[in-house]
Amino acid sequence: MMDALPARGCPEEDCYFRKGCNPLAETGRSKLQNQRAVLNQQILRAVRMRAGAENLLRATTNNKVREQVLLELSFVNSDLQILKEELEGLNISVEVYQNTEETFSIPLVPLGLKETKEVDFTLPLKDFILEHYSEDSSEYEDEIADLMDLRQACRTPSRDEAGIEMLMSYFLQLGFIENRFFPPTRHMGVLFTWYDSFTGVPVCQQNLLLEKASILFNIGALYTQIGTRCNRQTQTGLENAVDAFQRAAGVLSYLKETFTHTPSYDMSPAMLNVLVKMMLAQAQECAFEQISLPGIRNEFFTLVKMTQEVATVGEVYMMVNTAVTQEPVKENIPYSWSKLVQIKADHYRALAHYFLATILCDHELQSNDDEDQQEKALSQLYDYVPEGVMILTILKDKVQRKQLGKAHLRKAIVYHEEALRVCGLCKKLRNIEVLLEVLTAAHKRSLLKYAQQETEDDFLSLIQAPDILPKTEHKVEMVAPQFSKVKVKDFFHRLGPLSVFSAKQRWTAPRTIHFHCEKGELGFSLRGGSPVQIYCLDPVCSAGSAGLKEGDYIVSIGGVDCKWLGVNEVLEKFRSVGEQPIEFEVISCQDTTASVHSKSATYSVGMQKTYSLICLAMEENKTDQAKKAPLKLPFLSWGTKNRQKAASTLCLPSAVAASSQVKKKLSPFTLLGTESSLY
Repeated sequence: MMDALPARGCPEEDCYFRKGCNPLAETGRSKLQNQRAVLNQQILRAVRMRAGAENLLRATTNNKVREQVLLELSFVNSDLQILKEELEGLNISVEVYQNTEETFSIPLVPLGLKETKEVDFTLPLKDFILEHYSEDSSEYEDEIADLMDLRQACRTPSRDEAGIEMLMSYFLQLGFIENRFFPPTRHMGVLFTWYDSFTGVPVCQQNLLLEKASILFNIGALYTQIGTRCNRQTQTGLENAVDAFQRAAGVLSYLKETFTHTPSYDMSPAMLNVLVKMMLAQAQECAFEQISLPGIRNEFFTLVKMTQEVATVGEVYMMVNTAVTQEPVKENIPYSWSKLVQIKADHYRALAHYFLATILCDHELQSNDDEDQQEKALSQLYDYVPEGVMILTILKDKVQRKQLGKAHLRKAIVYHEEALRVCGLCKKLRNIEVLLEVLTAAHKRSLLKYAQQETEDDFLSLIQAPDILPKTEHKVEMVAPQFSKVKVKDFFHRLGPLSVFSAKQRWTAPRTIHFHCEKGELGFSLRGGSPVQIYCLDPVCSAGSAGLKEGDYIVSIGGVDCKWLGVNEVLEKFRSVGEQPIEFEVISCQDTTASVHSKSATYSVGMQKTYSLICLAMEENKTDQAKKAPLKLPFLSWGTKNRQKAASTLCLPSAVAASSQVKKKLSPFTLLGTESSLY
């Protein structure tokens, strides 16, 4: 195995794991991931039981049986709800992912890794090598083992750059595998199973695009875990956190744009859109913490800047809060996540009003102050001001300054109290001590500031604090995944150049040509790169008489593989033989107009864009005539025989009914692919 290191605690000659992976690590995160895997299995069993009970309920007319089935369904549904709540509890276990250093910051939200089952590539790939490439498949057992070892290692990546690089290398390796072994005309019989990160529902497909999309999701999830692990008490740690969340947003956005109609709720476009916004919001939050880490001086222009910066954080969390409350995301995102987003939106908006109140209450205009600069700075904080109020008047009038300052304090207190109220309503959040400590401290600080102001004229304070305009000098942006920085060698490099030796191309079996040079002339020319191609063949030469054809590719000379040799190297080998008889092997490309499968692994007859769970092979030439969609589809249902071996035996139907099923063609997904679909 390449890039292997001895595992800690194991003899060096007996125990190895791949760089970027440590399956033996007993960390809190690994234990949490193991609990997630167990829950996924329990959810799968409960889902199957419910699907069977629902089908039995539809099939039976016996009232006694129906009563028993309804009772069983109530128990199964209750069990599923309990399992879902346990999975949500794992998703909100943010303290496990945080930095171990003592900190006084609101926790950040990481994404959990998607779990998968083991996949055995051995038989399908060996059969394909023998059938398609006409080579001895036993010679590629080491390459197949390396591929399976790499995939297994990707199930337990380390939470660092080595783990990211390992996942990216596997993603790039899948590009080679797809082009070499997954033809667009048929399925390879390799079943990939991945579990939804939020619901625990499994998705099974024979489509390699599910594997690639899930690996991309885990790359983004691992970036979020790296970001939450950073030490937010140092400048370097905060810089790394901002970078990690920006990269997470970039990967998730790439996943959303590249893979459409993914058959898993956690990778649906709506969910990915919310996750991208959430990661950018957390990056903006860390950027604010970075500029405030040295301390916030109680100085006019410094407070103006901090007011706008923290208002920006509050605004981006407001946008996330709006997104998580929309369908269909609202039903699938953890409840505690949506409440934490709401809490952060209220908390940071309260801080913005507190900073502005401090400006108004603590900084009276002095004779040596620049009135124009202060007026300009303060006016940039407001989209509007109350009727009859002028910014310059506020700066000069002590009473109006104090009244407006107290209005901002009242608004800050309202936001703080709302954040504390929402935190108290969520069981998971109120058990996070540091969150309560931060919210309570900020609330008390605003109350103390308000109490320090004169209270005699409170009954005259009818002015309402206007909203604060957000502005930042540290705008965060998505960072696109940089796959080019990860150097990957094709495991099956020996099969030949991918431009020629791919699953889309078909050739004849290798033919052996015996000939000898006549007067030092080969009787043909060579052209192209690797492999070289026969060009300008003299049909009456020795090689032409032996069966050589125009356009043949030379794959070996004298038993030595030469698929990767250029024209000069091949000519040199021919010259080295001299006048002796020459033996070499060639192949001929077959002209095929292979049609792309019009039905993919997620297609199910009678249902439009189903979310498949367990997919079976489909018959390619079946027609869709006389097929009617059922009047009412259950949330999860067993596939029936009258669906002509549908691709799914467990499926989640679309909410939109379709009058006719449109056949779609899958375009082959290249190494870094463009627009593609999992359907």
